[in-house]
Amino acid sequence: MHLVERKFEEADRRALVAAGLHPVLARVYAARRIHSAAELDDDFKRLLPPASLTHCERAAGLLADAIAAGKKLLIVADYDADGATACAVGVRALRQMGANVEYLVPNRFELGYGLTPELVDIAAQRRPDLLITVDNGIASVEGVERARSLGIATLITDHHLPGAELPRAECIVNPNQPGCGFASKAIAGVGVMFYVMLALRAELRKRGAYQVTAEPNLAALTDLVALGTVADVVPLDANNRILVAQGLKRLRAGKAQPGLEALLRAAGRSSAQANAFDLGFVLGPRLNAAGRLADMSLGIECLVTDDAARAANGAMELDRLNRERRRIEAEMLEQARAAAAVVAEAPGAAAAFFDPAWHQGVVGILASRLRERLHRPVICFARANEGAQSGFLRGSGRSIPGFHLRDCLDLVAKRAPGLILRFGGHAQAAGLTLREAELERFREAFSAVAEETMPREALTRTVETDGALEPAQLSLSLAQALEERIWGQGFPQPLFCDTFALESQRVVGEKHSKLKLVKDGRRLEAMRFNSLDPLPARFRAAYRLSVNEYNGLQSVQINVEHVETP
Repeated sequence: MHLVERKFEEADRRALVAAGLHPVLARVYAARRIHSAAELDDDFKRLLPPASLTHCERAAGLLADAIAAGKKLLIVADYDADGATACAVGVRALRQMGANVEYLVPNRFELGYGLTPELVDIAAQRRPDLLITVDNGIASVEGVERARSLGIATLITDHHLPGAELPRAECIVNPNQPGCGFASKAIAGVGVMFYVMLALRAELRKRGAYQVTAEPNLAALTDLVALGTVADVVPLDANNRILVAQGLKRLRAGKAQPGLEALLRAAGRSSAQANAFDLGFVLGPRLNAAGRLADMSLGIECLVTDDAARAANGAMELDRLNRERRRIEAEMLEQARAAAAVVAEAPGAAAAFFDPAWHQGVVGILASRLRERLHRPVICFARANEGAQSGFLRGSGRSIPGFHLRDCLDLVAKRAPGLILRFGGHAQAAGLTLREAELERFREAFSAVAEETMPREALTRTVETDGALEPAQLSLSLAQALEERIWGQGFPQPLFCDTFALESQRVVGEKHSKLKLVKDGRRLEAMRFNSLDPLPARFRAAYRLSVNEYNGLQSVQINVEHVETP
């Protein structure tokens, strides 16, 4: 483990300080390529215009025509938090704009991902006139053809990378499709759907729909957009930061959807103090638990209902499922530790794991944990039933910075045609299906491509930090200011670095270490979560400032995240 400091332009830091920012925040933002305080303005008016998203206005016209004709719309959702929030945004907005709309979400264990022909056949039983995909569809060439053969039109809203062939849908809205000049390529699926709804409201306004009735307040849906954006771990570029900031403002003001309020209460969190951590690590996992272990319809119902009691019941069930997910994950991780230890000692740029007892809904989280432990791309597989047949594996992979996992799988598929039955994803996360009998062949091919294409520097475990803090800066006020800001993928939460003297270390909660540290004569309370490893008398560590609340009193706490090793 090697700790390095992020570089920044001194001119940027000075400009931010001159604009009134705290010196530490100025340094942190300068290291994230923020040049002026204006770039931190999160006013709703600074969002990129919907017209700049290719086919967004065409989609609005298609939906407006469907609403005017009284056609039946069916949203085809995905089973993660991004797909669930995108579905909820669509259902809520379309109903407010007079549409006849329902939704359908596939069971990940039976139908797999996306608009498959099998899912189209199920959707057709509801006799829809238009299918609307959210957070999926860009790879659903066969599904769209099946819909066309049944006389059902399709509108695709997605953000995933397209393959060589695009589906023959009536309209595709995806910032990553060829020819789209939308500046925020990192927008999540929920963000794409939100943009389509903004364009639809503008189209209906142009058609005179709001001369008598009031326009729907789509800003009221930004709490859902913020949740899906953070939970999907897309890079928080300027546009995404605005969406997240707007959503957090609604949460803190007590104006969230009843389902989000109920989920926060179930987790023992306060909406008045909600931050990006709550979106990514409190609300997101509880919502995802429905898709991982049961049916994401439970999560979507929690998000679309306006009934507080129904929302509370749904939130309690999601909280229960999340506890079950954590239990299963802990068992699987324990099973994987021995294999991971062997891999860590052996050469190789990538690893693939499989256990017949593993739960299909949790292998993605397991891959993430093992990726962190091994610092190399990891794919974890579980058995799956493909319709009435058995003998298939579904895998979920996580990568490390500098290595594009989906491109790796694409190269494996090209070199070994037929080996991977289906795959898709991003640079840092991907999913795939293959036959169980082909697992060893896949392991060899995956490892070979990774060895060939992996930059050597990517395998060196380095942690970027924001440098040291002066003793006076280790304050509650700075910790509070940092927690209030927007952090996430591509715009990381500040991580500082200092050398400490260890005064004491003791075990708390069976698996955590409570520390008393000394820096420049000042004693500091610290925690090292999920680690009982003894620390030396002096050590250099990367840490975060956090707010510790006990008996109603708040204090600053240091959370040690990484300890530098020689």
